[in-house]
Amino acid sequence: HVQLVESGGGSVQEGGSLRLSCEVSAVGQSTYCMGWFRQAPGKEREGVASIDNEGDTRYGDSVKGRFTISKDNAKNTLYLQMNSLKPDDTAMYYCAATLRKCLSAPSPGIYNQWGQGTQVTVS
Repeated sequence: HVQLVESGGGSVQEGGSLRLSCEVSAVGQSTYCMGWFRQAPGKEREGVASIDNEGDTRYGDSVKGRFTISKDNAKNTLYLQMNSLKPDDTAMYYCAATLRKCLSAPSPGIYNQWGQGTQVTVS
């Protein structure tokens, strides 16, 4: 199984930036598609961004042009750079992994490994 630990969340003013990190510890198993998701109170979990082993990325419509997903294979770490943050970006952010191929848009349904989440609050 894969262990995922997020960090980097916090409180920021509108227009500010944050970078989330997700440390990946693979125990006898690799991943193919990794992604970031978010969930605000009372709302469904929303796909933010995904990246596959070839480095191809996909983004949710609400974050295109503002957020960037990347990974450092040497450090086994997934990142989410978030710029021009808005109050609507306030949510718990989760990283996730799967052996399946990424879909054309980030979708939580194909992921079977999840981190515990890190809170992002934009005011």
